[in-house]
Amino acid sequence: MSKPTTVFVGLDVHKDSIAVAYAEDSSRNEPVFVGPIGTRQCDIDKLLRRLHTKGSRVVCAYEAGPCGYVLRRHLDKKGVECLVVAPSLIPRGGRTPDATPRRAPSARRRVHAVVGRPLT
Repeated sequence: MSKPTTVFVGLDVHKDSIAVAYAEDSSRNEPVFVGPIGTRQCDIDKLLRRLHTKGSRVVCAYEAGPCGYVLRRHLDKKGVECLVVAPSLIPRGGRTPDATPRRAPSARRRVHAVVGRPLT
């Protein structure tokens, strides 16, 4: 039987989209930016199915704000551990003017905040 693994997921929640990045527990690699997904429950369910193939446990984190409460309730209903992080506790990396896509760095910071590894 394989060793149980955890997938840490950073979510950057907006009104029209959710930017997603994840890092695997056993991996020392840079977090992977999945890209933006829709905000419908079927979009979130599709993402969760995809992430559950990468690990037996999924832990999500997103910045506290007005767009995330419905998401939190949906993730709780699905049995996914969800952490709501205060904006003041999310480490801010150096701003690079050529960061593409624009939301990728913020979703990666959320993954780093959950995993606890320093930013590279």
